[in-house]
Amino acid sequence: MEEKLDDILEKKIENMVEKMLDNILEEDLDNISEDELYNIPEDELDNKNGQDFISAMKNGLGLKEVNILTYSPLTLAYIGDDAYDLVIRTFLVNQGNMQVNKINKRANSIVKAETQSKMVRVIEPILSDEERAVYKRGRNAKSASTAKNASVNDYRRATGFEALIGYLYLLGRYERMIELIKISLEDIGEL
Repeated sequence: MEEKLDDILEKKIENMVEKMLDNILEEDLDNISEDELYNIPEDELDNKNGQDFISAMKNGLGLKEVNILTYSPLTLAYIGDDAYDLVIRTFLVNQGNMQVNKINKRANSIVKAETQSKMVRVIEPILSDEERAVYKRGRNAKSASTAKNASVNDYRRATGFEALIGYLYLLGRYERMIELIKISLEDIGEL
């Protein structure tokens, strides 16, 4: 009997404490202006106290080092497509808050095969021999899927571009990856 009373009393105390904490939190939020709520100190924005995204992902997921030379060009293109997409979406969101459908429309116009094909034509002359070899492996890879809204040539060049981006991403050559994206976007008038 005493055990049941102790359990009931313990649960009541837990509920009371929980309600008090909820009330305190709500009162605190009610007293904070929107500017204060979203005004994050500069040092926190710079991420000086934390890890960068890639390090956090590697550490948090326990990712191991791999030899990316063993990856097929289509596997490189697979991850490169998403790495490129993340760069473009991050750039567009950084332009300021706007309707998501507008961001998405703009992102889709930049990440489509036709645009990537134009970008490759811009950067191909400045690729290192190593980068050019990765691009060509991706471009020449036999894919099971076909281009939906692009010519076969645009689709193949885009696959080569994505393979190159994936290669640079997996190697951790982020500055070079961004440099190539920036140069090509500026040249075709998308930046």
